[in-house]
Amino acid sequence: MHRIIPGLYTFTGLPVGRVYLITEGEGLTLIDASVSFAAGTILRQITKLGFAPSDVRRILITHAHPDHVGALAALVDATGAEVWSSRLERPVIEGAIPVPMPPLDDLRGVARLMRPGQTFFPRVAVARELHDGEMLPEVFGGLQVIATPGHAPGHLAFWHAEQRVIIMGDVIMNFPPRMRLPFAAFTYDMAENIRSLGRVVRLAPQIACFGHGKPITVNTTERIGAFARKMGAA
Repeated sequence: MHRIIPGLYTFTGLPVGRVYLITEGEGLTLIDASVSFAAGTILRQITKLGFAPSDVRRILITHAHPDHVGALAALVDATGAEVWSSRLERPVIEGAIPVPMPPLDDLRGVARLMRPGQTFFPRVAVARELHDGEMLPEVFGGLQVIATPGHAPGHLAFWHAEQRVIIMGDVIMNFPPRMRLPFAAFTYDMAENIRSLGRVVRLAPQIACFGHGKPITVNTTERIGAFARKMGAA
């Protein structure tokens, strides 16, 4: 477990799909759930931090891809937490529809070969639908929902204005030595994702937390701004 700022942590030792823990607010909040076999690692680190699994009250989902909701069912079983997601990601999480993928005709080269087939998840009930601009006062003293569609149709980011922290899922991936857009093979609408990148940049975050790669805490606004300009998003 690594502390980013007081009250905000990220788990260590996960194979893929970063998960965040918020300890400030009404109970604990997880953001995302990594891959299917990550639940044990997540639960052990929560316990090592001095909490019980039952202290987790809610799991916020940025988007319903296997590396972000794979362990969701196991975590809900272990904690009793509610699942909160966008309206568009809800039917994917609940197993009603497959993960939306980009049209094959929109992809070229390796991306065309990497595009997965239909993926369904075992049903996990979503207790609350989140909407763009909504404030969550029970999380971190006030976490705001930001719609950032593109990588997935109902992709969300979460913004803490007071500390200027953005938890952005896969709008950007931070793979050293550089940031990059999400992989085209798994991105429903890349043009929409680039527009969402522009929305993230306009928030001027000082701390950026990614679904893949380490958080950025130094010169964040400038670094993300430069990347967005390079991608034509700012």
